[in-house]
Order: sequence, then C-alpha cells, then structure tokens
Amino acid sequence: MKFLRFIVLIVFIHVIQGGFLAASEPILKPWIENSWYWSYRGEPKLLLGASDDDNLFQWPPEQLIPHLDRLAKAGGNLIRNTMSDRPDKGFEIYPFKQIANGKFDLNQWNDAYWIRFERLLNETAKRDIIVQIEIWDRFDFTDNGGKNYWQRHPYNPKNNINYTYEQSTFAENYPDHPGANKQIFFYTTPVQRNIQIVLQYQQRFVEKMLSYSLQYEHVLYCMDNETRAEAEWGKYWAQFIKERAAKLNKIIYVTEMWDDWDLTAARHKQTFDHPEIYDFVDVSQNNHNKGQQHWDNFLKVREYLAQKPRPINTIKTYGADGNKFGHTDQDGIERFWRHLLAGAAALRFHRPPSGLGLSDKAVATIRATRKLESKIPIWSLKPANELLSEHELNAAYLAADIGYAYVLYLPAGNMVKVDLTAVKKQLNVQWIDIDSGEWGQQYIISGGTHTYFEAPDKRNWVAAIFIHD
Repeated sequence: MKFLRFIVLIVFIHVIQGGFLAASEPILKPWIENSWYWSYRGEPKLLLGASDDDNLFQWPPEQLIPHLDRLAKAGGNLIRNTMSDRPDKGFEIYPFKQIANGKFDLNQWNDAYWIRFERLLNETAKRDIIVQIEIWDRFDFTDNGGKNYWQRHPYNPKNNINYTYEQSTFAENYPDHPGANKQIFFYTTPVQRNIQIVLQYQQRFVEKMLSYSLQYEHVLYCMDNETRAEAEWGKYWAQFIKERAAKLNKIIYVTEMWDDWDLTAARHKQTFDHPEIYDFVDVSQNNHNKGQQHWDNFLKVREYLAQKPRPINTIKTYGADGNKFGHTDQDGIERFWRHLLAGAAALRFHRPPSGLGLSDKAVATIRATRKLESKIPIWSLKPANELLSEHELNAAYLAADIGYAYVLYLPAGNMVKVDLTAVKKQLNVQWIDIDSGEWGQQYIISGGTHTYFEAPDKRNWVAAIFIHD
C-alpha cells in the first residue's frame, strides 16, 4: 500500500511539473442544455447553500462535520470557502511555518493549515457539496477598524525572514478600509508593479492550494472577495490557475467578485465582457439592494449576458436581524427568493451576523426550495413579472414556463393577479411555507384566465402552479 501511494505521488508531482494525463470531462460544469445553470454528473443541479463562516476549512472537525451534515440534510449542496487566515475566532492558523525566532519562513509550509484544507475538500466531496473557493480576501491584509490583521500576517516584512519593507515596497500599516485598494499585496503581478519578491510567494501559495483542490471535481474558483483591485490582478490569477489546471489536462471554472453594489457599474463589465477568462459571474454585492431594485439589477445582468449565457452565482446573500447595514432576516429571505426566480444558478446565505448562515430560517428556506424543485424544474423557468397585475411594489415575483408551469413568490403575505391565459388545461396549485419548509394547501384551478392568488397568511409563501395530469 505504501508503495502504491508513493507511485501515485510521483505521478501527481510529474503532472504538476508539466506532465500529461488523459482528458477528462468535468463533472461540474455549465449545463449544456441551459448554460444559465450548472450541471453535476450530467444532470442539471441548482446550488443552494448556507454556512456560519466564510473559511470553514479552518474549523476543527468536531464543528465542521456536523455543520456539513446539517446542510446536506436540509438539501444544501454549496458552501463558500475563502482561503482566509485572519484570527477572528482564535483557532485560525497561517499557511506558512513559524520558525524558532517567532518569524515566518514563506518557503516552508505549516502542514496543519493544508491538512485542514484537504479535510474540507474530502468531507464536502463525500456529501456532494460544491465548494466555491475565494483565493484572496482583502480583509486579511488590513489594519482597518483596529483589527491589525496586517500587523500579524506572515506577508508583512516584519513577520518573515524572506524580504524587507524596502525590497517589497509594503507599507508598515494599512489603516484604510481595503476598499481604498492601497495594499501593495494586490499590485504584484507583472502587468502591474511586477513585485517579484512577493509574487513568487503568492504563486507558491496558489500552486500549493491547487495541488489539493485540483484532485477534486466539486470546486469552483473565485479570485477575490468583493474586490476593488485593478482588473489585471484578477485576470492574472484566473489565467495562472487555468494554466496550472491545463497541465493536468483539467477544465476548471473561474470568476471574480467585484465590490460595487450597482451591477451596471463599469467594474462588473470586466467580468461580464470576458467569458474567455471568467466562465461564470458572481453578483453577491447585489444583495445590498432591496425590493424591486434588487430584482431589476439582476435582470439587467441576465439581459447583458444573454448573447452568451453563463451561470450567475450569488455566494453571499446578506440579510439578518441586527446586521450593521440595517438588513433583516426578512431581507435575506426575500433576496434569496428574488434571485432564485430571476435565474440565479447558485445561492448561499452569508455568515452571521451579516446573513442568516445555517440558521433554522435558512434550513427551512432550502427545504422549501427543494420541495418546489420536486414539482417544477427551476431551470425550465424564466422571470415573468409581466404576467402579474393588481399588486403593490415588492409584493409578488413570478417565474414561468409559460403555458405549463408558474412559480409565484409572495413575501410576507400578499395578493396578486396572474395571467394564466396561455394555459388551456387545469392546473395544480401547491403552496409551500417558506418559513417552515413544509407543504401547504393543494388544490386545482382552471387555466385560460387571469387568476387571483392570496398567500395563506402574512409569512413567506411560494406557490407551484403546474399542469394537472
């Protein structure tokens, strides 16, 4: 057995260094029949997620395993994983080895960090939970808000034996919000400032990460967390990891996540306009918006990408009571359902306190979505609010396969009239209680009319309306 493992290791190292493996079709990829959505093992797959942290790989196994089990039991199949190492909870560790003098050697690894990462990949693979990795998180390298993360980080010259402030051009402090984009860390690439003495260690880190992640088939890649970096930064890393994957003859899918809440902002077009680099898009920052604006913004992206559809992910759905932005639990649930009916391919509740995390409300929402999916395939629908009338603003949202199936979301109990004139048969109406995740009332109606629908009570409800066999 040891000899077999040795042979496998030698083959893998050869491949990483430029060897060759037979081509293999990725099991996670945009669905060939409708590329707005993902497919997994040849079948269309709606990605739904929630988790209580952004970097679950750092969690000890006694916390991680039950968390993944709870998500999978609810019907969830998506998590976000930043490669972040900032010490928020006290058990996070850095990827680099700390030597006897207390400093870090960026040429040596902290094996414990990578064992944790491999554990996450292995446990999620067992449960068919997709992992969207974010390689860089700007908050790891800031002193903003008194966190002093940069003061403790191994990349800070005072904390390593590998380069000085003068050599690296790093500043001693970065007190501004990282949105100001003053951190030299994000300017190292050859087409920017070409800071090779730092870039070599960034490259080694990414290659080390890929030596694990490229062994798995359930991983998506995002370059940054809500970045305002120059476009060339993300482009460099997207091409870098694709080139490394190509040495394994593997196909991977990458994106960038921009910080702008306005999805029509020019910065987002750096992803939208370059499908040759970015295979899917992430519009998580739209989740700072509310109501009709939230819906309309997403539809503008759909329209903009319509000539070459790609999956649109929302890996961070904001909204929880007590959120510093003033968003509520109800905001989080509404955003999830608006994005779902507008055509998002992947949706995840953001960690507390900014989102619902893997709370009871998030679990109920995921369960409700899977119940809906058992009646109507979500990928068969298109946004169809034009079929709604006699309702207040933000009172109703509709997606439809016109003439066959309709999904009506009523936030917090409302009434609306739906145009069902394209349907010539009877229709089943199956209500689902989003707040409990349970089935509601079921009945049959006639098609061919404009029909009123009223939520059973003042909570969140969705109605699956489909041809009665």
